Amino acid sequence: MDYQPTNLQSLHAGAAPQPAVGANATDVGHASQSASYLQAQEKKSLLPQRSTVSKGKYTLHDFQIMRTLGTGSFGRVHLVRSVHNGRYYAIKVLKKQQIIRMKQIEHTNDERRMLKLVEHPFLIRMWGTYQDSRNLFMVMDYIEGGELFSLLRKSQRFPNPVAKFYAAEVTLALEYLHSHNIIYRDLKPENILLDRNGHIKITDFGFAKEVITVTWTLCGTPDYIAPEVITTKPYNKSVDWWSLGILIFEMLAGYTPFYDVTPMKTYEKILAGEVVYPPFFHPDVVDLLGKLITADLTRRLGNLQSGPDDIKSHPWFAEVVWEKLVAKDIETPYEPPIAVGVGDSSLFDQYPEEQLDYGAQGEDPYGQYFLDF
Repeated sequence: MDYQPTNLQSLHAGAAPQPAVGANATDVGHASQSASYLQAQEKKSLLPQRSTVSKGKYTLHDFQIMRTLGTGSFGRVHLVRSVHNGRYYAIKVLKKQQIIRMKQIEHTNDERRMLKLVEHPFLIRMWGTYQDSRNLFMVMDYIEGGELFSLLRKSQRFPNPVAKFYAAEVTLALEYLHSHNIIYRDLKPENILLDRNGHIKITDFGFAKEVITVTWTLCGTPDYIAPEVITTKPYNKSVDWWSLGILIFEMLAGYTPFYDVTPMKTYEKILAGEVVYPPFFHPDVVDLLGKLITADLTRRLGNLQSGPDDIKSHPWFAEVVWEKLVAKDIETPYEPPIAVGVGDSSLFDQYPEEQLDYGAQGEDPYGQYFLDF
């Protein structure tokens, strides 16, 4: 896979206006997970584990908060700078009271456990956690290149080689998660960050779940949800491969195949299953998408006997050298314009800054629920 560097201006060239992409916000909301199983997985993981990931490793005084990178129902993500070594991190802050009110205690603890377990070139890395009497803090790598969603929004749609590059890296990340029996369940451009060299980092494990066989939980972003999830049938890892198909379609077209004005109408379109491909789609990608965006689990690639290898060996990915890709030994199609070096946040949207209620001391009525933090 030999891509030439591409800037935003060249990505914009020739991009025809397309229907607006639906940006659906999601919250932490994945279902129960076995702690003992994850501990066993940590022991047998083939990749090195970060022994530095531990509860209470940091305190609020270890960081200087620079700005807000994103907001959600449970809190904020901040760009911070270590007062000890000057390194920049992203800290996800979750309000304990809101987590408990929304009945997300176990889900939040599960997210922390999974982020401790996983380590892959295309997944976000967590370094540690801490808490005060009101908030939980998750310290993660800061990825300067912004969201893939922002790049796609500016570009309207990606050329075939660019979409293929990102899809290939996502495929490797999902393959790794599935090898650890983790379903991601919230794949979308908003949850894919770009590092300073243009490689992806999948973030936000709020809907991820450890599943050995099947699960039934309804969750995800409407445009990306597989039909078996909507109909509350038992489902497995194959839902992520459906979402990969939706992601590829959106990157190439600039909109999702089942987009509508309300989630209910989107669900109706998903269940109807009719996909209209733009005429500029290459026949190979139409063939691949037809085998990913299908309700027939006996035909959906990734769910068959050869698993992800069926996707990786598809003709659309023919020129991808997977070993070089996972080693990041391939030139990226786009290198984010990091303006001021380390700590630059110009590629993230601006958010109103609020008075921060962090560092509260005294009695903690919620501490018993978050012992792992």
